[in-house]
Amino acid sequence: MPIETSGRRPLKTRDWPFFKNLAAWLARSGATPNGISFMSIVFGCGAGALLAATPHVDGWALRGCWLGAAACVQLRLIANLLDGMVAVEGRKGGPVGDLWNEAPDRVSDAAIFIGAGFAAGSCTCLGFLATIMALFVAYVRALGASVGVGQIFLGPQAKPHRMAVTTFACVLSAVFPSFALEGAGHSVTIIKIALAVVIVGGVITAWRRLARIATLLREKAR
Repeated sequence: MPIETSGRRPLKTRDWPFFKNLAAWLARSGATPNGISFMSIVFGCGAGALLAATPHVDGWALRGCWLGAAACVQLRLIANLLDGMVAVEGRKGGPVGDLWNEAPDRVSDAAIFIGAGFAAGSCTCLGFLATIMALFVAYVRALGASVGVGQIFLGPQAKPHRMAVTTFACVLSAVFPSFALEGAGHSVTIIKIALAVVIVGGVITAWRRLARIATLLREKAR
């Protein structure tokens, strides 16, 4: 069951030698977990800006914006991974580490999905709905800890899954920038499909997490 009372998301990549060595090097080089967390905001906002720029460019510049956004999304995730590793494994955590672990993620989620709502072929309403769902799913995860049953990392649209969907959509949009299915006066594009997956998956994820929290609270009360 993906629950960790320590607040750390279960990640297989944390055991990869490359990231272990990179985190150790960052710790030796004087990098701080909070500084790495701040870089995750930079990458998240960069992804959002590149997505929002896609309606204003064409040709290779358009493809570059899509691919740049995909790269920034992944760099955001890597920064999220490394800040915790430097804090815990590198023993450089501080008294405000928990704040820096959570707040930048919410900024990055909002920047990425709002930017996606303004992307070429997208819909601003879908972008804002995806942002709301991302924030609500994260809230429900933290709610488990606040009521004493631990953080609940159930999917299918936890942060890594949301970012995987977004990255895949960006890469596909770079390869097929003109893709659109027309029908009933509406066009269905790759980025719209991705945002719809995030929204619907977010509803399912929030429901599963709330149900799991309720079950754990009942068990705890017995």
